[in-house]
Amino acid sequence: MKKNKIKFNWIIIFFLAPAFIIYTYFLIVPMFSSLRMSFYTADLFKATEFVGLANFIKLFTTSPYNERLLGAFLNNIKFFIFLCSTQNIIGLILAIFLSRNIKGFGFFRSIFFLPTTMSILVVGFLFQLILNPIWGLFDKILKFIGLEFLIRPWLGDPLTALPLISIIGGWQYVGLSLILFTAAISGIDKEIFEAARVDGASPVGIARYITIPLIKPVIGILLILTYIANFTGFDLIYAMATQLGAPNYSTDVFGTFFYRTTFGRGTGVFNPDVGLGSAIASVMFVLVMIGVILWIMFFRKKSEEA
Repeated sequence: MKKNKIKFNWIIIFFLAPAFIIYTYFLIVPMFSSLRMSFYTADLFKATEFVGLANFIKLFTTSPYNERLLGAFLNNIKFFIFLCSTQNIIGLILAIFLSRNIKGFGFFRSIFFLPTTMSILVVGFLFQLILNPIWGLFDKILKFIGLEFLIRPWLGDPLTALPLISIIGGWQYVGLSLILFTAAISGIDKEIFEAARVDGASPVGIARYITIPLIKPVIGILLILTYIANFTGFDLIYAMATQLGAPNYSTDVFGTFFYRTTFGRGTGVFNPDVGLGSAIASVMFVLVMIGVILWIMFFRKKSEEA
């Protein structure tokens, strides 16, 4: 019996080893290498001189880096709020609606999931064309339906650029939220819903007091995934607002700030600095880790109370 158990454990290790090696080589090793590099000055990607906390002191105290750091942090918070409001809330509403034995449910689920399979850079470039203030389709539609007073340079206005990019990001991934929410709802015992209907509960009441409380673990998973993707995101902002976080840094997030600092932007304001860029990456890592730990503690407390 013991021999079989030992053999079975070795089989598990044998099959997990390739994935573990690849994950370690391409994620864990670069992560610790980046943390190490933040304590050095660097020539390209080679550490040259140990400087201790000098990169972090420069990042938090020296202009314009401290200003851009605070701006990127605030923009990431806004981006997270906007993204949750579109991706997760709309995905939840659609899942509750479509899970009520709607005809063609599979078709609608596929349609909403389709944008998720597209490249983020392609989506960003596509919407950049649609929102172009000169010949973009969106402004032409507004003019056609008599709403030309709403026309503005959407990606050139600091008040609309970040919310609009967030809505586009939410639109692309609302299908993922829909799939996860419908899977969670389908796992709820149907007798619970039938009993609620017999007692005279309205669809809104069923969603509020039965569906949402029973799928809270999935809501939590989606929130933490959105949080991680938000603080490590770069591609959509880069595609639609460039690495400068245009206009006037109103869309600048940690990803674009890191890219600009590490690789430069062709001006004298931000020269390439791999050591300082690694310090920014370390700050991103700490913020993500704190958010995940706080959520795990909160979720565990709620589970114990339940």
